[in-house]
Amino acid sequence: MSGRADSDSLPDTRAEEAEKAEEPEEPGRGDDAEAAGRGERDRQERQDRQGDQGDQGDQDERDGDAPRRARWAATGTGAVLALAGTAASLLRLTGSAPALVPVAYACGAGTCALAAVLGSRGRTRRALWLSVAGLMVMALGDQFD
Repeated sequence: MSGRADSDSLPDTRAEEAEKAEEPEEPGRGDDAEAAGRGERDRQERQDRQGDQGDQGDQDERDGDAPRRARWAATGTGAVLALAGTAASLLRLTGSAPALVPVAYACGAGTCALAAVLGSRGRTRRALWLSVAGLMVMALGDQFD
């Protein structure tokens, strides 16, 4: 719990406390026994809340995989876009397009390849923006056609 004496407790615990207040106190129970019962009740409430929210342990394990998935996504996206840009550059080079078009595709492919390298090293935000920039350069080169 929060440890603050003036903090509100959850609505379901207030009902339990009201019921406990109405029950007569058993003889021989002092403050120590009451504190031990309260600690047991708090532990039970925490377990109930964890059961209601799902398995926290599974969620923590999944969160630990997020950086690895982001690196793989950035690396894969950058590599696929670099290959697509290289293929488009080669196809436009053999056609009758102006020289600026294959150069734009090649520059965009190079930018996406750099994004793949940065993504593999964990720089996923920079890799994302470089992938977007490379794709925009390729789209701009397509406009010159």
